Amino acid sequence: MRGNPGTSRALNRRLILNLLRNRGPMPRAEIATVTGLSPAAVTFVVTELIDERLVIEGKAQTGATGRRPVPVDINYDGHLAVGFKLRHDSIDCVLTDLATMPIASFDMPVPDTRPETMVEAIVAAIPKLLADAGRTGSPVMGVGVSIPGEVDAVNGICVQSPRFGWRNLAFPELLRERVRVPVWIDDDISAFTVAQRLFGAGRNYSNFATIAVGTGVGSSLVMGGEIYHGSHGLAGKLGHVITVPGGRLCECGRRGCLQAHTAEAAMIEDWGRQRGAKANRDEFAAAIDGGDPAALQVMAEAGELIGRHLADLVNLFDPEVLIAGGEAMQFGEAILEPIRRSMAKYVFLNTPELLPDWVPGSWARGAAALATQHFFDLDVE
Repeated sequence: MRGNPGTSRALNRRLILNLLRNRGPMPRAEIATVTGLSPAAVTFVVTELIDERLVIEGKAQTGATGRRPVPVDINYDGHLAVGFKLRHDSIDCVLTDLATMPIASFDMPVPDTRPETMVEAIVAAIPKLLADAGRTGSPVMGVGVSIPGEVDAVNGICVQSPRFGWRNLAFPELLRERVRVPVWIDDDISAFTVAQRLFGAGRNYSNFATIAVGTGVGSSLVMGGEIYHGSHGLAGKLGHVITVPGGRLCECGRRGCLQAHTAEAAMIEDWGRQRGAKANRDEFAAAIDGGDPAALQVMAEAGELIGRHLADLVNLFDPEVLIAGGEAMQFGEAILEPIRRSMAKYVFLNTPELLPDWVPGSWARGAAALATQHFFDLDVE
């Protein structure tokens, strides 16, 4: 990193913005005390951020000791991002503020998974999201897209998506030509993890891991406050660890992957086989809610396998906490308890807390976070 006034300015901006993100509104004097910056440096940066409408001043409060200093806060509502979680038959679409809080959202059906089909759907969705939110004409700071598969987020390449039949696709380039704003992509679980790092259960941790169980099984690592993507953008593929050699065929083309045996589709298939009739998700969910012993046993067995491999991840990387997401979190303790029990058996020393943090729309909100993270992670040259 070159040391120059521009570098110092960018570092100070990032430091102050992330302090406000983590702690909320603060007066300038307190910012100086916490950051160690001089009052003059804080005043300069905050004034600059206010001029750019990135930060706003709050109202001074009057207390027993008189008028208190004016706090400043991030102008969350003044900046919009859009997120799109791509599925094989639809796209989850969301418009958020800078804190990734949803303002408008809907699901858009798509007839196929061709890249041009996805691009056209996203282009059509953006003005509809803005209209639904009553923000027609408002600028969008960026677009985030989460893709099921293996993604090189640094270079903006979908390395492969077996579910879509994509290989080495520069999807951001295709979309950027149409929307004329910055576009970022990543895989589903990494996008979810970005949202957790910024404003979710992981915001106060420097080292944590996420696990998601739903259509697939995935994980992601945050190390030193940054998502670890690996040398080729392929880190965190917990769902493709071989858990049953020679087992079920996975969508990746190999046999015995963890997700082929523990994702929702696998659990539903196992339960249907036991009862002698093909089952769907709604029936399986009703069986879990009703305490059906066979359904609970299927989930317990899946949780046992997931917990064992999560323990391997813990033994290798020692995260402070684990955050669980994905559609299977709907089942609550029916899936979480067997995962925790299995982890406890296989973790070497310290078993981190497993925290569920999932609400409807979390996938698309994670996609929007791919755009908003660049507001806080300013490039420093």
